[in-house]
Amino acid sequence: GFAQRLVQVGIRTMNGYQRTQTERFGVEVMEMKNWKNDIILKFDAPLYISLDLDVLDPAFAPGISHYEPGGMTTRQLIHIIQNVKAPQIIGADIVELNPLRDPTGVTAMVTAKLLKEIIARMITQQ
Repeated sequence: GFAQRLVQVGIRTMNGYQRTQTERFGVEVMEMKNWKNDIILKFDAPLYISLDLDVLDPAFAPGISHYEPGGMTTRQLIHIIQNVKAPQIIGADIVELNPLRDPTGVTAMVTAKLLKEIIARMITQQ
């Protein structure tokens, strides 16, 4: 009962059952096929960010667990973090970094950048 709203951004594949479940539980889904770079996410309550690195296109983050072309660019994701509107960001996590698929460390570097952006938003909240 703590969550008032669940929004999933950057979804690229959904089957019929998943669509039914999102409707059943009132999950808002923003699919990549409908994405526009000027979208600003707005929340009326404190926000917890759970960032799944699989949202990124594998070209920008090869060290992820589930490859699905057509994902976000690093720039698009940073834009979301920098511009999300919420009274307060109260916490965050980042999941799906797979070091076994990241031999050059580029995904770890992207993850560190995203973590820095989230922390910056948390400590500079107004």
